[in-house]
Amino acid sequence: MTELLTHGEYTAIADTLDLPRSPFIDGKYQRGHGPMMATVNPATGAEITQISTANAQDVDVAVAKAREAFDQGHWSKMDPDARKDVLIRLCKLITRNRRELAVMESIESGKPILDCEQIDLPETIHCIKWHAEVADKIYDQTAPTGDSAIAMIVREPVGVVAAVLPWNFPLMMLAWKIGPALAAGCSVIVKPAEQTSLTALRVAELAHEAGVPRGVLQVLPGDGPSVGEPLGLHMDIDMVSFTGSTETGRRFLKYAADSNLKKVVLECGGKNPAVVFDDAENLDHVAEHVVNAAFWNGGQNCSATSRLIVHTSVKDALLEKINARMRDWKVGDPLDPANHIGALIDAGHCAKVRSYLDTKDDGPFVSPTIFEVSADDPRARDEIFGPVLCVIDVASNDEAVQVANDTAYGLAASVFSAGGRSAIRAARDIKAGTVTINCYGEGNMATPFGGYKQSGFGGRDNGIHAHDQYTELKTIWIDLTDPADGDNVA
Repeated sequence: MTELLTHGEYTAIADTLDLPRSPFIDGKYQRGHGPMMATVNPATGAEITQISTANAQDVDVAVAKAREAFDQGHWSKMDPDARKDVLIRLCKLITRNRRELAVMESIESGKPILDCEQIDLPETIHCIKWHAEVADKIYDQTAPTGDSAIAMIVREPVGVVAAVLPWNFPLMMLAWKIGPALAAGCSVIVKPAEQTSLTALRVAELAHEAGVPRGVLQVLPGDGPSVGEPLGLHMDIDMVSFTGSTETGRRFLKYAADSNLKKVVLECGGKNPAVVFDDAENLDHVAEHVVNAAFWNGGQNCSATSRLIVHTSVKDALLEKINARMRDWKVGDPLDPANHIGALIDAGHCAKVRSYLDTKDDGPFVSPTIFEVSADDPRARDEIFGPVLCVIDVASNDEAVQVANDTAYGLAASVFSAGGRSAIRAARDIKAGTVTINCYGEGNMATPFGGYKQSGFGGRDNGIHAHDQYTELKTIWIDLTDPADGDNVA
């Protein structure tokens, strides 16, 4: 685990960062044609820097460069083993610059430096390395045929990919997309969230240094109308991979319908349940996982546990243990490694989260809050995306599963039970892309991540399945009949 520095040492690093300030296009930083955009430290409200943003004109240039790079084949047709080596070099460069990137991520997103150092940077590196290592290990197939033909089923890179990122995990979501997309041989254009552009720009620079050819990885900072929409509507973008709100995800489906029917993969919102049965063992263990699941990253996590659905017979004992553990979750300056919860991303999001709370406080920090509510309370149905846990008590285990499924979302869920059969049955019955038993988590890099219902569409992140979404399947049919044998047709 990464050794942490002191608050003062992190502050000193923040004061001396060399920050990127413009789009990264065709292998270099270039001034964009959009307006200047301030990126702000959400914990202090202070301006970090001004970034030159992109617009539709820059989108056209970046797409043209991406298509040119893809067609030339310097990356798309490169031996998979060679692509792997380049991506491993990128991992080494990220490792060498990990502290700079961690601080950059913390001051721009409000994430605790504790998480940036010990979770986000290690996971970012691991993700890119994992997909790099898979690049030369995914085998294509042959289909069963008669003796007169051979049928090959091969994967080809999908082409030019637009990757649209959220602000809650800027580096990790960047890695989740560029890892498999670059390993597959695609050209990628990244649109980071307006609030968090810096680390994506810096990683693109490191990727070019590692040997990723010009035009293969480009980053266009800017807002949705100026960059996201032109990418979604562009006739020469082959695929969009989007992580963010369900509302914005719907727009990309419309953009695809209104343009070239490009492939769209969406990872959207969640209202994720932790289901605690009446036979749950070790409530201290349950409380530890529920608190971490609900309040990690200030609840600004699409897979956060925001609903605790608990059997009435264990509710009071569990809540007592949860409240005791919450006292260890300190809120404050993200650069102080003693703090577990930093600042929410911006004033608008703070106002949204506070609209669900019984508080008139202002400022960027929101303390963890627990409500006991009914299943139809808006706080139990809306995706608040903050450190808010809604507790719903139920009279039976069957009712718990029913309440868990009573949502428009289906991203993640947890089941806590001492009964193996009942826990597995519940995991099968809950409509969610990832269900954990007696723990909270998202699986690991080898397991696909994505959702049911309004939580996801079109594919999965992580695992081999992530590579599938960045490739097209092609059938190559080879006729082995001898023309001299007559008119036989395979």
